[in-house]
Amino acid sequence: MQAIAQNGLTFARDPFDIERYTAIREIAAEMLARGSGLDLAVVRGVLERDSGYATPKVDMRGVVFRDDQVLLVRERADGRWTLPGGWADPCASPAENVVREILEESGFVTRATRILAVLDRSKHPHDPPFAFHVYKIFVLCTLVGGSATPSTETDAVAFFREDAIPELSVSRVTREQIRRLFGHHRDPALPTDFDA
Repeated sequence: MQAIAQNGLTFARDPFDIERYTAIREIAAEMLARGSGLDLAVVRGVLERDSGYATPKVDMRGVVFRDDQVLLVRERADGRWTLPGGWADPCASPAENVVREILEESGFVTRATRILAVLDRSKHPHDPPFAFHVYKIFVLCTLVGGSATPSTETDAVAFFREDAIPELSVSRVTREQIRRLFGHHRDPALPTDFDA
């Protein structure tokens, strides 16, 4: 409903249509507030700040293996672990974005080599749900240099075996996604995963 309202408000010129799309956005805000437990004013503010044609945001996640272990960083925001990554910046390629995120969050220098998965966040058990749509791109990267260095966003950096994955920041990555990425590590011939 939020996307319908946002798109309508982007293109509507008739005052009655603008009023209708504003009412739809308010219904979407009320639904999101009830479902998330957040204050309606906070949700309304988030929805009102997003303007223009509604398109998915892009979340880049770096997948770095060393000695059959995957690189994870611990987020200061929730104290849980995730693959290094974040929102893609405009005017930078997917490879540039993910390599930058890995360096900023972990201290490791990498080279992007292959897209392992392109997933629709809403089709996986990420928590909490978002008010906007997100595509998650998981990129295999080769370790080139650097050393484990926490950042302003992360307070720990480590490599983990598949059977020793710590508590994950499920807003960012799920246990099943980590399991599947280890599958790609074991069998590099697997095709890129994507949600149909």
